[in-house]
Amino acid sequence: MTALAPLILTLLAAPSYPWRSAPVPASDTLAARLPPPERFHRTDEAAGSFGEWLRGLPLKPEGSQVLLYTGAPKARQDVHAAVVDVDVGARDLQQCADAVMRLRAEWLFSTGRAREVAFNDTAGKRLRFSASPAQDYASFKKFLVQVFAYAGTASLERELKPAKLATISPGDVFIKGGFPGHAVLVADVVVDEAGQRRFLLLQSYMPAQEVHVLKNPNAADASPWYASAFEGELVTPEWSFARAALKRWP
Repeated sequence: MTALAPLILTLLAAPSYPWRSAPVPASDTLAARLPPPERFHRTDEAAGSFGEWLRGLPLKPEGSQVLLYTGAPKARQDVHAAVVDVDVGARDLQQCADAVMRLRAEWLFSTGRAREVAFNDTAGKRLRFSASPAQDYASFKKFLVQVFAYAGTASLERELKPAKLATISPGDVFIKGGFPGHAVLVADVVVDEAGQRRFLLLQSYMPAQEVHVLKNPNAADASPWYASAFEGELVTPEWSFARAALKRWP
């Protein structure tokens, strides 16, 4: 094995983020910027899994504002702990459920599973990316615009399956389908020796805006980590979810 072989293997195994032209610096990933709380450690996630991919998401520089699709700052800049470095598009489309579907689709595309990129629209029609050899990343992005225009919280909620808070995992979704509804994505999960879990949440919102890590409004220490053993509803800065709102991809 040559001296370069370990480096090549590391690069091949590292998560890929197709909208970027360069690898994500290790210090700018979600996992590096948002370490587990004291006495907690990250759950084991399989190599190449959605959970591992979410932990590697690139973040914009610390202190970045959340921008709308227009380029203007979001009115509320007190709800986020970090901003994910992914484009929001030039139209008011990539809102809450759209951002969840975008990240799920990007992971599938980046891991060679583009044929699995498919979502139902609000009428129940299956929107599927053709993934033919001629369908490049630009074609993939055009397909996502179609998804954002015709799918939303109501359709996505019907696609997902119920999940238990005791087993909450990266990639799960808290969702309330409706017009409007809301959805947030579980980006990371940590656990302590007693089995208690905490998690990070990502959201976009209305109007379409950059994906961001939510603060926990009930955390006395200003931590963005949420406890899975919450009482009543899950309260986030701009929406509250019932305990039964936790869903998982089938």
